[in-house]
Amino acid sequence: MAEIEPIADQVTSYFYALLFLRHPDLRELFPAAMNTQRDRLFKALLTAATHADDPATLTTYLTHLGRGHRKYGTRPEHYPAVGEALIGALTRYAAAVWGPRTEAAWVAAYTTISQIMIDAATEDELRSPAWWQAEVVAHEMRTPDIAVVTVRPDQPYPFLAGQYTSLETPWWPRVWRHYSFASAPRSDGLLSFHVKAVPAGWVSNALVHRARPGDVIRLGPPAGSMTVDHNSDNGLLCLGGGTGIAPIKALVEDVARHGRRRTVDVFYGARENDGLYDIETMLRLRQSHPWLSVRPVLDDAPGGLPSGGLPDAIREHGPWHTHDAYLSGPPGMIRRGVEALVGVGIPTHRIRHDSLEELAGATT
Repeated sequence: MAEIEPIADQVTSYFYALLFLRHPDLRELFPAAMNTQRDRLFKALLTAATHADDPATLTTYLTHLGRGHRKYGTRPEHYPAVGEALIGALTRYAAAVWGPRTEAAWVAAYTTISQIMIDAATEDELRSPAWWQAEVVAHEMRTPDIAVVTVRPDQPYPFLAGQYTSLETPWWPRVWRHYSFASAPRSDGLLSFHVKAVPAGWVSNALVHRARPGDVIRLGPPAGSMTVDHNSDNGLLCLGGGTGIAPIKALVEDVARHGRRRTVDVFYGARENDGLYDIETMLRLRQSHPWLSVRPVLDDAPGGLPSGGLPDAIREHGPWHTHDAYLSGPPGMIRRGVEALVGVGIPTHRIRHDSLEELAGATT
């Protein structure tokens, strides 16, 4: 790993060159532009390999990965081809440390990796489709670059408040991006997402500026562990930055639905007022639920609102030692938020957020 890390781009490019040269039929499983997907698959393989001696972590990670890969059309017979290309790339670029023992270790690791993913996909196939078709039924612009998109899946879609899914639009086939559900499960089966269009963001721009009612998108399976433990009496401390307020709102609805009296403190962060695009919804929820508090937090805030960002706001209030913490927003915000939460005494096992690697993929 130390040998190839400084030249990861070259290793990744060579890996895909080998894969598509030897197995050209696999190219159709990937998007036309490979810049993002190229990095994801190779990094996932390396991440899995680094946890080869931690079966619990490895199995959890790969089970999610194997289920998610069904939406790409991945089949068991594809895995040997990927393993062959992986070993070929490592053989070429880790030559200084490569040898029979190293190769045997990588072959054993990949054999384990691929079998866990195959088994997870096979089991998942018995109970759910590889993807869901979903019709856009509402499209509401909240700001010039943020839209609330509501869809109706073609069949029941089971998920938990706080989770996320991957979306594919008809305008960019085989390009999937992660978005959180903006509500708890609803009786009408509708799903909503808060989407911000970002520069050069293929999926986000398509969903914000191009999608309209009647269009059909595809949904991958639900994922994520940022869910509420309803067996606990701990309060919830929720930090939502920008469109990260979407799953936070879902968590509030989930607590309300279960009817238990638990305090929920929401800090809603943004750089400026436009970023608080859903503040009215959150304030209405506060009016309906006396156990809920909502504090808007701007980095540079006029008009008496708290300032200094979410970390400073957390430190100014509290104490939080009886709370479980939930964070959703840009990766940088989550890193700073986790540091602040640990600093005020919340143990890491009670701090929940989605994978920073997955979040980075959600920005386009």
